[in-house]
Amino acid sequence: MAKSTVDSSIIRDISLAHEGHLKIDWVNAHMPVLNKIREQFEKEQPFKGLKVAISLHLEAKTAYLAKVVQAGGAEVAICGSNPLSTQDDVCAALVEDGITVFAKYNPDPQEYKELMLKTLETEPDLIIDDGGDLVTILHSERKDLLKKVRGGAEETTTGILRLKSLEKDGQLQFPMVAVNDAFCKYLFDNRYGTGQSVWDGINRTTNLVVAGKTVVVVGYGWCGKGVAMRAKGLGANVIVTEIDAIKAVEAYMDGFAVMPMVEAAKVGDYFVTVTGNRDVIRGEHYEVMKDGAVLSNAGHFDVEVNKPELEALSVSKRTVRRNIEEYTLKDGRKFYLLAEGRLVNLAAGDGHPAEIMDMTFALQAMSLKYVNDNYKQIGSKVVNVPYELDEQVARFKLAALGFGIDTLTNEQKSYLDSWAEH
Repeated sequence: MAKSTVDSSIIRDISLAHEGHLKIDWVNAHMPVLNKIREQFEKEQPFKGLKVAISLHLEAKTAYLAKVVQAGGAEVAICGSNPLSTQDDVCAALVEDGITVFAKYNPDPQEYKELMLKTLETEPDLIIDDGGDLVTILHSERKDLLKKVRGGAEETTTGILRLKSLEKDGQLQFPMVAVNDAFCKYLFDNRYGTGQSVWDGINRTTNLVVAGKTVVVVGYGWCGKGVAMRAKGLGANVIVTEIDAIKAVEAYMDGFAVMPMVEAAKVGDYFVTVTGNRDVIRGEHYEVMKDGAVLSNAGHFDVEVNKPELEALSVSKRTVRRNIEEYTLKDGRKFYLLAEGRLVNLAAGDGHPAEIMDMTFALQAMSLKYVNDNYKQIGSKVVNVPYELDEQVARFKLAALGFGIDTLTNEQKSYLDSWAEH
């Protein structure tokens, strides 16, 4: 055990480490792409002598990413990006493995903020962020730590929106790679990862049937597409609500009903929000909802389902199962909010499958190396993952699956490159 990290870390209980190691070992065995990158990092030591701060949902897959970055020579400090997704046994295991951890399951809001500040006070050279919290704190409350930061990588749509706002205002002080916008992120993580893990979380929490019921998916981005697809596979009738006309037509062409939220609210049994925006389910919708409606969120922050307005309409609230709060309205209707309106797939589940996060975290690791190698040339802006890195992750994944693909012949390349008449 690395005594220095035990002394410097803030976690719930170091004695939980054994179970955490088992969880990390399990995902390690199912993340061949990240294992390939770890082999490269161990040889090349791209982060030797550098400090890396990570804010992600702190469970086993994230823990293994931290160990891969550590294998590249970095001194790593990590905190959670959501108070209900942190797993205390995984935190303990990381501490035993020499990584500094500032995270506990369900800290109060003030302690949660302090744990993030502690992570940044390790004075990182590079960061991996989820939702833009570390970047926001650096640019608002801890500007004294900005100068040392070379750059970083962002995991989520929400975080990238915040970063682009910073950049637009001329305030962003270092380069950030938009990992969420990479093909191997949104095509697989956002669609297949979110699609499966949301229903894993809902089903394990409620123990209710989905088949035959009406599911309302609020937002039809890549995450919404995945949630709707898996709901259909479970036998649900699916309604999509949208503000984007193109996405709404796409949902219709994919076989789903499309209507405004105030109409969908009248018939939905399950509601899943995946917009990244606030108040997409609010008072006017509660007024017309059916008794027994189940409300859940798969967006980054717990603002998509408006909790203050729900509480204002209710005469009582109680916890009826772990991660289920029952709200009783004045007219006797009952609504059930899962995981306090936080990310249902992580706060009430284990998050995306390991094989999916293998690709996403491979992108994170490679993007961190890319920004470290090129931060001076990139400048203070948000940049996409280079296509060659995106494709390399896909090639590693194909190799792990045992699949091969074709390559163009020289004649085919010439044909495609020619502008002359064919």
